[in-house]
Amino acid sequence: MTTSFEWSLPRGTVVRGKWKQGSYRIERLLGEGANGKVFLVERNRNWYALKIGADAVDLQSEVNVLQSIAKQQRGSRAEAFLVDVDDLRAMDGKDYPFYVMRYIRGATLSEYLARHGMDWFPVVGYSLLGKLGELHEAGWIFGDVKVENVMVADYGRVDLVDYGGVTAAGKGVRQFTEIYDRGYWNAGSRIAEPSYDLFSFAVLCIQLHDSRRLSNLIGAMLPQTRTPDELLRLAGAIPALKPLGGWLRKALYGEFSTTREAAAAWQQWMHRPGIKRSSAPTPGWVKGLFLGSAALLGTTIYWLLQMGP
Repeated sequence: MTTSFEWSLPRGTVVRGKWKQGSYRIERLLGEGANGKVFLVERNRNWYALKIGADAVDLQSEVNVLQSIAKQQRGSRAEAFLVDVDDLRAMDGKDYPFYVMRYIRGATLSEYLARHGMDWFPVVGYSLLGKLGELHEAGWIFGDVKVENVMVADYGRVDLVDYGGVTAAGKGVRQFTEIYDRGYWNAGSRIAEPSYDLFSFAVLCIQLHDSRRLSNLIGAMLPQTRTPDELLRLAGAIPALKPLGGWLRKALYGEFSTTREAAAAWQQWMHRPGIKRSSAPTPGWVKGLFLGSAALLGTTIYWLLQMGP
């Protein structure tokens, strides 16, 4: 995997595609990772996120994912989110591949819940399951589900961040974070399949509610003693997660046959008596998350790395 660029693109720099001649004015750096940098750019008074990398093959894998998702969008009214794919001829005489996405402002998952309250957790969780389901039904596994890779916009609407680790179903997961990885917890393989993402989702639920105790649990265990049962015991000690114990068990042990089934079970939990809900009304797009998924695909991605605006 390539490392970050040594050079930068100052504010005001105009990036022009070598082949399609599309031009974008650099506003600022949004984030950077192992395989490229993401910039906030402007074109015709519209804002976009432009990702540029040094390795065409590496970046092409991300483009393939986005194009696969875009195929599901055909026939809907949702705005396309993969805007452009081209090369940049840099000052050093080399060509660097880039692609451009729509940019939508939002907050990180942790920031959103801190700002609006944990009553929004059921809605946000359901929306996240919907986004994962869209990927899974297109034949892809996200692979690196974690707090930092989830962004939230108005009404708890979720988008995923950093598609660099997305893996075709059946292949070995390309990128993961240990505490969310089922292999780390001796709970299964690192084969890309829906159950892998659902395991990570379950750990994310625990992380959101008590990150300190999860960290302490990890620090106190030997690698060979890590098991899903330890995660379930911790979840059972968190009052807000006790009603979700059955769902978490199925996710941690890979017992959901599909992400659609997992989302349906989550929705049933949301509507159980005694579950606190946000004071704002649940918007219609949440009620029909899977039935109307095509109309939501245009909002799937607005950041491509782990850093906020």
